[in-house]
Amino acid sequence: MKKSPSDNGDDKLNGTQSKNVNRIGTNNPFLEIPHDPNAAVYKTGFLARKIHADMDGKKTPRGKRGWKTFYAVLKGTVLYLQKDEYKPEKALSEDDLKNAVSVHHALALKATDYEKRPNVLKLKTADWRVFLFQAQSTEEMELWITKINCVAAVFSAPPFPAAIGSQKKFSRPLLPATTTKLTKEEQLKSHETKLKQISTELAEHRSYPPDKKVKSKEVDEYKMKDHYLEFEKTRYEVYVKLLKEGGKELLSANENDNSGLKKSHSSPSLTQDSSPSSAKVKRNVSERKDYRPETPSIKQKVT
Repeated sequence: MKKSPSDNGDDKLNGTQSKNVNRIGTNNPFLEIPHDPNAAVYKTGFLARKIHADMDGKKTPRGKRGWKTFYAVLKGTVLYLQKDEYKPEKALSEDDLKNAVSVHHALALKATDYEKRPNVLKLKTADWRVFLFQAQSTEEMELWITKINCVAAVFSAPPFPAAIGSQKKFSRPLLPATTTKLTKEEQLKSHETKLKQISTELAEHRSYPPDKKVKSKEVDEYKMKDHYLEFEKTRYEVYVKLLKEGGKELLSANENDNSGLKKSHSSPSLTQDSSPSSAKVKRNVSERKDYRPETPSIKQKVT
């Protein structure tokens, strides 16, 4: 029987986890992606991926935004995007590890503002990268959303305290990639506490909007913090709801999981929009919100 990320907590205490868990990314064990070959697999299937925004919400260069199809594997707290269908005994390639996305503290939602393709979900990660994923059906899209958010809700460790400095510049707190050591009840209470805190902070923040005469940099700071608090409020609302509905039980449910996918061993066709690629598509305001807020003009009204 495969271990879940939480089961590896005992290994960590016994000093054995380092033998099994490799790290993908930087040398900071709190921020890099934990690669555990013994982690439980919660969902597999074909997904087409589009990189929508890079780290910190910076707009992805045009040449890197194309759609690519992968065989996706949600294993532990990592979403692996592989070129070939998943085989437990097969080692991951360098490209597979490079394309891996950690879903700790992430939030997946239906991409209601993206109309070029059907069945598209939007995934925003802890470092504020944004990906669009197209599933093969509406049911598959909803299942991916539930599984990803469940993993994030159940296993994400509490965030580090916000940095204290002399500058008033807003900065997001660090979100550790390590697995939580809290019990199910403690995890729910932690999320509920954060939701209450964020909701209060958002209300207070919006009660003191910047004056129209202030510098554009201050207006930009206000908008960035507002965007952050609004997103965090939504994220914790989803986490609390899922934990109250069962959390780990939802992860272990396999009903309709991978239905229709096991029959195919090659990359299936994912329906594209019939409109030509040269057609102009009007972007929704909410889609632009996924990018890091640009510095507005001083005359711009902030609501």
